[in-house]
Amino acid sequence: MSRRSLDFQYSLSRKISRKQSKLPSMPSTKDRQIPRSATSCQKVYQPNVEEMKRVFDKFDSNRDGRISVEEYRSAARTLLGKGAGEPELIKAFRMADADGDGSIDFKEFMEMQNVGGGIKSSDIEGAFHIYDLNGDGKISAEELWDVMKKLGEKCSLDACRKMVREVDCDGDGCVNIHEFTNMMTRTLKLSR
Repeated sequence: MSRRSLDFQYSLSRKISRKQSKLPSMPSTKDRQIPRSATSCQKVYQPNVEEMKRVFDKFDSNRDGRISVEEYRSAARTLLGKGAGEPELIKAFRMADADGDGSIDFKEFMEMQNVGGGIKSSDIEGAFHIYDLNGDGKISAEELWDVMKKLGEKCSLDACRKMVREVDCDGDGCVNIHEFTNMMTRTLKLSR
């Protein structure tokens, strides 16, 4: 898997991590209906430890091995914008801080990811819809670029086009939900 594909996957896994930690949704998705799978049986994937370590390290800005409430607040605001509600942020932080020491270590971070048994296919679908800004069922390079900019990622439109090409199996120039799911679960184990 190339570095660009990993960057795309990392950005998307951050979205899933945010959803699993019960943070509020990004404002841009509140008005859209997110279709659910037709099946009642939902697949559950276990998070990849190396991938989750990369996400943890992004939150842990001072590299002390712990996420403080300030680091958590900063990362959440980067993901959600200035409209992120303080009470919800503090509540989510306290839920993740299982030992109550005022910080989240990597073990607590991983436990937070495994709430509910792992990452559900509906979480992956939700992350897909965050990137599918126009709701057409596809993520274009332009949509990816727009979301990456909002996340504070330094990425050119050309780099986003390359990332999309690496995931685009059917050659239509966009990433559909099946391609997205394949990319997101490449390094995850399916648990039944």
